[in-house]
Amino acid sequence: MVGQSEGRKVVLLEPFVHQVGGHMSMMKYDEHTVCKPLVSQELSFYESLPLAMRQFTPQYKGVISVHLKKDSLGNLTLLASPSLQAESCGRLDHAIGDSAVTIWHKCKWAASTGTGSEHTLVKRCHTQITKTFKDSCPGKMLLRTDLQYHTDPLLEDANGNQPERKSYNPWGLHCHRQHLNRMSSKYNENKLHQFLLLENVVSKYSYPCILDLKMGTRQHGDDASEEKKARHIKKCEQSTSASLGVRICGMQVYQVDTGHFLCKDKYYGRKLSPEGFRQALRQFLCNGNHLRTDVLEPIILQLKALLSVIRKQSSYRFYSSSLLIIYDGLEHKENTAPLDNHLQGHFQKTNCTTTHGTNHARVDVRMIDFAHTTFKGSKCNHTTYDGPDLGYIFGLENLIKILQNISEGK
Repeated sequence: MVGQSEGRKVVLLEPFVHQVGGHMSMMKYDEHTVCKPLVSQELSFYESLPLAMRQFTPQYKGVISVHLKKDSLGNLTLLASPSLQAESCGRLDHAIGDSAVTIWHKCKWAASTGTGSEHTLVKRCHTQITKTFKDSCPGKMLLRTDLQYHTDPLLEDANGNQPERKSYNPWGLHCHRQHLNRMSSKYNENKLHQFLLLENVVSKYSYPCILDLKMGTRQHGDDASEEKKARHIKKCEQSTSASLGVRICGMQVYQVDTGHFLCKDKYYGRKLSPEGFRQALRQFLCNGNHLRTDVLEPIILQLKALLSVIRKQSSYRFYSSSLLIIYDGLEHKENTAPLDNHLQGHFQKTNCTTTHGTNHARVDVRMIDFAHTTFKGSKCNHTTYDGPDLGYIFGLENLIKILQNISEGK
């Protein structure tokens, strides 16, 4: 491990406890930054991001390089040195400086040794995750700390049902375990891996309620194999991706009556009918006591603004990308803010009662996951398309329509 004796600050990074969807592990770098494995096509997108889209994507903060290290107990460590990255890539976020970054995973990735050490490691990992979650949410007394981790399938019991309420969402740890396992089995410890540094878009929320939506009617990229293409087409045909252009990939909703998060994963989202999707959206807006009408209008407003931007993005295809909708599960005056200037012109009064008068709850609508996004001028080899992404637009239009119906009490 890179030590203080080398004159460099060591930073401990943990699994990102608010990851609700996707299969690629996200790690927390600091309160305002997360990191994920770099995919060249996604990097190309962020480096040439249209100005109009910046308000709807996480801020791109740079690239770091990491390598694996395993100790005698089977714990995995990922070490990252921006100085190595600077030499090999030539791009470095100035805020990181010359620090070495340690990405540390406490859970055992290998098979059980039969000595009981695995139970100890899982217990340690649970304690760390619970601490991480408590540190990320101010209402520490409301959170349980005695949860058990689940084995695959992640959120299902023996009858195939999903227990819903958690003090944290376990999906991020699930992805983290799988990713480190893949890395350790495929690469040696000296192999350098590049990671993207991105804005933590939920950092400003006390209890982030997050909906992860897979957008569009097509999910496979241009580079997909025939087998993968067929698999993704089937998933779309058997879910709301085909009928609505959008499906649920994961969500967490803070329940004020229990102090826990209600969590759903991508397997739940794939099973939903169009009517089930509508009910799930309503569930995302319910805090256990009432419907959060104060967040409905700002969400619809931002989705309409995003739709206007996407319609103007000729040649872009956002295959397999997701859309995050975020609001705070804790209602208080500090959590409200006037509408942004660029949204004021779109504001229309509805019959929905807002919680805080003329102020509206803070919400975020952010596009993420651009590993299969293509556009004219991209550095990656792909098909060049004309006009905007009609599948994505179809999904946005249906999403807005459903939310408007909920707003109107339909």
